[in-house]
Amino acid sequence: MQVIRLASETDFAGWRAAARRLRRAGTPPEAVVWMVTPDEVLMDDGPLPAVPTSTGGHFAVPRDFLELAETVVCHRSPERFARLYRLLWRMASEPNLMKIVTDPEVAGLTDMAKAVSRASHKMKAFVRFRKLEGETPETYAAWFEPPHRVLERTAPFFIERFANMRFSILTPDATLLWDTRAARFGPGARASDAPADDVLEDFWRTYYASTFNPARLKVAAMTREMPRAYWRNLPEASLIPDLIASASARTAQMVEQAATQPSARARKAAAKLSRDGSFDDVPRDLEEVVAGVQICRRCDLWRDATQGVPGEGAVRAALMFVGEQPGDQEDLAGKPFVGPAGVLFNQALEKAGVPRERTYVTNAVKHFKHEPRGKRRIHQTPTAGEVRACRWWLDAERRLVRPRVIVALGATAALAVFGKPMPVAASRGQALPLPDQVQGMVTYHPSYLLRVPDEATKAQAWKAFVADLGMAWKLAG
Repeated sequence: MQVIRLASETDFAGWRAAARRLRRAGTPPEAVVWMVTPDEVLMDDGPLPAVPTSTGGHFAVPRDFLELAETVVCHRSPERFARLYRLLWRMASEPNLMKIVTDPEVAGLTDMAKAVSRASHKMKAFVRFRKLEGETPETYAAWFEPPHRVLERTAPFFIERFANMRFSILTPDATLLWDTRAARFGPGARASDAPADDVLEDFWRTYYASTFNPARLKVAAMTREMPRAYWRNLPEASLIPDLIASASARTAQMVEQAATQPSARARKAAAKLSRDGSFDDVPRDLEEVVAGVQICRRCDLWRDATQGVPGEGAVRAALMFVGEQPGDQEDLAGKPFVGPAGVLFNQALEKAGVPRERTYVTNAVKHFKHEPRGKRRIHQTPTAGEVRACRWWLDAERRLVRPRVIVALGATAALAVFGKPMPVAASRGQALPLPDQVQGMVTYHPSYLLRVPDEATKAQAWKAFVADLGMAWKLAG
């Protein structure tokens, strides 16, 4: 009996070297016992017998077997090493075995590999970093309990995504420390070693609550994608029971709410402009803008949109905000900035001391540009031509509202407001004069803050965004 001791639970290199020696020596699977001896070099309990001349000294296995084996080694099954060697042994007489997907051994190991891949995917989705207080330089840590040993397998994803951030990922099996230059792996940790909640938890809760659509709730599908076993490590999970409980009532409320309709006079005026074939007669008030946007055909975006989404706010606002275009929820509601980005926008306004009801909020493009993908509608950036076509309505809003300060939220809005490309990072934080004596500013679009994967960068962008809103309010004052 050959007892093979591997250096770790995920020692693929050790298993591969031993399996190669055993196979060449003609040692059958039933004569091998696989064990793990941490922190020791690969060794066995006796020399392997000489390779019989009948077996030959060379053999080859298909690449898909090696890929399968490297993945299965991360599975928690104590039989994984033995099962892999048994499959390798059979391939000597069944060279096409890997192509027989109905073979019980092949199918079983394939299922194990899929389970490992799912665990790696869930780790990418559900790891939540928290800031370590008092650490210099700034450092973050996360606790995660994967169903299989996937930390080393998944580490490159986090290192690439957070390359400039110092962080640790702690699991019961192993730990990863990334110092922005090199990665180091260490022994497993305990949940108590991870930091408690920090201020970034509110970002996750805000984002999750704002993107939760009660009308599309399917509890079984949700728990399948976000298994309950992960909830205790997710800040947003604390919201789920209440969101589920209130889903029916919120859905009914959404159905009952109808979009506000312009007056009959405004609709009649807009229809007249439409029949004339142009919008050369400028709207006399914002009500006519609202009606005109609904029947605008200046570009083709109206064809796939639910409705036009004009601006809203104070009729004589000193401060105007211009975003890019309506999103999915804005398209359905007929109002600007009511989706996830709108929720974050409102929080930033409150933080900066800016009352939204005293501002005017609109978009550079008034119809939702998107690409259908299954049941979802994926946002697409408007072209420069579409921005130019819709600028007629933005100019009308500017003329009627007469703001003293206009803030462009993002690059598309900057193109509409300034008439030329404006790099956001280089332009933000400063007052830029416009031809009509209005002060212009450029800052991030709130949806950018929702997309930033790096927690440290997200915190810095949030701080800058709030500062820009506060500066704009003071300029408008």
